[in-house]
Amino acid sequence: MRSKFAAAIVAATLSVSMAGGLVLATAVPAMAESKYSVETTLIGDLLANDATKAIVLKYMPTLMDSPYLEQVKQMTLRGVSAYPQAGLDDAKLKAMQDELDAVK
Repeated sequence: MRSKFAAAIVAATLSVSMAGGLVLATAVPAMAESKYSVETTLIGDLLANDATKAIVLKYMPTLMDSPYLEQVKQMTLRGVSAYPQAGLDDAKLKAMQDELDAVK
């Protein structure tokens, strides 16, 4: 009797957990999410697309001439913003993200 009761509790808990997961899973795709992000997209990937490259170069016009270009390509814009010479503050990153969000 005890094992049946325990099994029923486990089954009920799993059902509730799974149902909650399904609700979350269906809610996530409905949210509009940008394909490109200053937080997660590598600069190299942004430079590989003409539209996103134009945005990056608008805010970092000397990037292509940088001796550190190959290293920077492996970083995100947020990561590069930690270096003062990048000239990227939170306001510029937000403006860049707004423009990246508009790229289809």
